[in-house]
Amino acid sequence: MRRRLRLALGLGLLGLACGRGEAQETANPAAAAPAAAPATAKAPGGYCAGIADAAADARFAWQKETLIALDKQVEERIQRLEAKRAEYEEWLRRRNEFLAKADEAVVAIYTKMKPDAAALQLANMPDEAAAALLSKLSVRAASTILSEMEASRGAQLARKMTDATKKPKPDEKS
Repeated sequence: MRRRLRLALGLGLLGLACGRGEAQETANPAAAAPAAAPATAKAPGGYCAGIADAAADARFAWQKETLIALDKQVEERIQRLEAKRAEYEEWLRRRNEFLAKADEAVVAIYTKMKPDAAALQLANMPDEAAAALLSKLSVRAASTILSEMEASRGAQLARKMTDATKKPKPDEKS
């Protein structure tokens, strides 16, 4: 970091020095002509032109180093995100397994319940949950439970179960 700062500061000072030399030449050309140095000495503008390639190379090298550092940071972030994604996928898999087991356990409980008690509980459940549960029960257990319910509620749940298996018509929006 210090090296970059020194390099940037040095290039900035170099630009200021070169700019000042050119500004003096253009501001007072008459004064610059009599004080012209011998042909072997270089003018301040010549110095700036002489090191322009080196300054450009230094700037490109600094930009390359910066890009490499940024690339490493991006790679590290990608690795952290991939690790986090894998962690979430594992958590989701465990959660889905738990829900499937819980779902199986609830179905087993309702299968072993007395039909009149199961009918009372399903009558108080939301339609979709009750219909989903009835559809997972055996045909014999579901029919016995539906026969114990009020006729309107049993018909409503049966309609919900049949609607869930139907494909929507092309003109219907799902």
